[in-house]
Amino acid sequence: MTQFLKYNGYFRLSSLKSATLCEWLRCVCSVAEVEETLRRIEAHKSVIGTIVVNADGIPIRTTLDNSTANQYAGLFRQLTLMARSTVRDIDPQNDLLVLRVRSKKHEILVAPENDFLLIVIQNECE
Repeated sequence: MTQFLKYNGYFRLSSLKSATLCEWLRCVCSVAEVEETLRRIEAHKSVIGTIVVNADGIPIRTTLDNSTANQYAGLFRQLTLMARSTVRDIDPQNDLLVLRVRSKKHEILVAPENDFLLIVIQNECE
């Protein structure tokens, strides 16, 4: 089985013997699609920053400074886990798709995916 390891933001094959070109292209295309989606989100004028958080709560890609990204990642990971648990307690067939938090200054959107969280911080629209 081929494994792809992330290295400096790019995926590389861990075993060239068992890898096929199709598997490698699928991985590269999905990474390119993710990067393009993040660029589109970040291009909106109200977006202050984006953070991609792994399953351990560590920011792996961010447009914010490290201390701010770590603070958002840790706190919103916990809040997302509690919100997901609450949704499942109400209806076990359901799942959390997006968490939206509004404050006086900002609006934070959290989109949980399998092993990642996408956090988008934007200015509050007036």
